[in-house]
Amino acid sequence: MALWAGIGAVAVTATVTIATAQGEPAGPSAPSGLEEAVGQTVRDGFPGAVAYARRGDDEWRTAAGVADKATGERARPEQRFRIASNTKAFVAAVLLQMEGEGRLSLDDSVEKWLPGVVQGNGNDGEAITIRQLLNHTSGIHDPTTEASFFAPYLEDGDRDHIITPREVIARSVRHRPEFAPGKGWSYSNTNYLLAGLVIEAVTHRSAPTEIHRRILAPLGLKHTSFPVTDPEVHGPHLHGYDLKGRDMTRFSPSYDWTAGAMISTVDDLARFERALFGGTLLRPSQQRELTTPVEFPDAPAYGLGVQRMEVPCDTGARRKADPLTAWETDGAGPGYTSVSLTTADGERQLVLAATVYDLAAELEGEPPVPRSEGLLKARTAVLCD
Repeated sequence: MALWAGIGAVAVTATVTIATAQGEPAGPSAPSGLEEAVGQTVRDGFPGAVAYARRGDDEWRTAAGVADKATGERARPEQRFRIASNTKAFVAAVLLQMEGEGRLSLDDSVEKWLPGVVQGNGNDGEAITIRQLLNHTSGIHDPTTEASFFAPYLEDGDRDHIITPREVIARSVRHRPEFAPGKGWSYSNTNYLLAGLVIEAVTHRSAPTEIHRRILAPLGLKHTSFPVTDPEVHGPHLHGYDLKGRDMTRFSPSYDWTAGAMISTVDDLARFERALFGGTLLRPSQQRELTTPVEFPDAPAYGLGVQRMEVPCDTGARRKADPLTAWETDGAGPGYTSVSLTTADGERQLVLAATVYDLAAELEGEPPVPRSEGLLKARTAVLCD
């Protein structure tokens, strides 16, 4: 789901460091305002924030605040974090690759690949296509929007609790659809759980294995992983927190699976997005499908696991009425908020992660992150002139 609008509306003293690519001599100065913007997110209440920025071939990494409040360990750009719904872009890319290979069509019905899985209470897998899963026009209910869904984790305190993807789907189809397939837009994690099952039905391999085989290994994303039930974040990592400062790092990813279970770093995520939007991963026809958004009143310009944004730039020669087009993926889950942006010409990127997301607050209809303009300022600093 798109985070920038919500963060801007609701939105620790920091030490910020700027570095060029590891092992390379210092290059051009970092974009003006980036250091201050990332530092502001920490001053405004995020314990830690890390960012990757790129303009052309020049890269910068930035870190602010602490990775672990208990120990005072400093945040560092190479530390891992849960990327949550950024996972969806990996899943969409795999399905688009498979379409390019002729192994399926995005216009295949869900019923074709998952017979009997989406049935009952007005739900009909025969009427829903894979494309509608990927662009959130299926109408399938999302039970992860309900407080009762997370009661085992948040009320009972069982962070190791396992809810399988098929159980999430079963809960979804106990509800009537939000609308008839193709007749509206509604973000639903269930769509991407079904998409993951389609990957498995076609390939006869697990979805995490297929993502590793097709994306992580070829791109050398050595710090990206896909836990299925393991509640820990392994290796050097940022700790994530809720608004009360409670450590939310340990949290079973089982329910999120292909909707949001992956762990990565800002560098790995940036490399993936550069390949995704640069045409390295997909054939031209599938590249067009990736970036063809749906058009519904009051709905975002959502393509297939990615979203088109118009970034207001009121700096230099660029006028406020002349926004910059960018492609976005983002993620929000217990303890972590992250956003990745790539300009339409592929020349500029920003990947930023900050260490607060309060799931309980979100479920109660309250702002889940501290109020801060730092995240929006970082966007402007990197993407705009």
